[in-house]
Amino acid sequence: MNNRTRITAALLAGSALALAVPTSALAHVSATASSTAAGSYTVVTFAVPHGCDGSPTQVVTIDLPETIVSVTPTVNPSWSVETARVPLAEPIESVHGGDPITDRVGQVVYTSTTGGLTDGLRDTFALSLQLPAGEVGDVVEFPVTQTCTEGSVTWTGDDVPSVTLTAAVDETHGGVSHSDSTPADVAAASAAVGATNVDLVARTLGILGIVVGIIGVTAAIISRRSARARS
Repeated sequence: MNNRTRITAALLAGSALALAVPTSALAHVSATASSTAAGSYTVVTFAVPHGCDGSPTQVVTIDLPETIVSVTPTVNPSWSVETARVPLAEPIESVHGGDPITDRVGQVVYTSTTGGLTDGLRDTFALSLQLPAGEVGDVVEFPVTQTCTEGSVTWTGDDVPSVTLTAAVDETHGGVSHSDSTPADVAAASAAVGATNVDLVARTLGILGIVVGIIGVTAAIISRRSARARS
């Protein structure tokens, strides 16, 4: 084998390895959060990109850690959804008053209603929840079991879908603190801020329109006077 052939073979092998690494990384079930701030309300989206060795995915079971008490699953038109509650080791006080909370959602189970997710096709499952008030760098793990027509895969250990916490957000927006507010409070505050921004934009555009109009009228008057002076 001459040097040119060896160099070509090495380049091809290197290219194949470079392409294989991201493909392998993308093959895992992953979790992406709309917010990673400790204690914040977020939407965690789980992506399932393939089946089990070619077999269609029928059920996706997401386990929730003990640090998360409440979760709201997002409806997926192609899947039914159920939650399984488990008892808490110790009851906790409700932030809204009333009786202490004695159980939590331990699992969210999505079951296909269309005959399964074909291998090679991707789907997502979103959960609305509050992240724990941990330290920066803490990892919140969500073990996922992917049950297929034939076989199953459990994503745990090094492959577990997870969210890494960042610094808590304490600033307020529209008078509502995100660290101690409910999702409805945050949504209302965001809507109020959005309405204010729209109003400011409308006023600014109105003022600019008046200014442009004045400039146009002034230019027309000057043009007429100049034409009269020439005549």
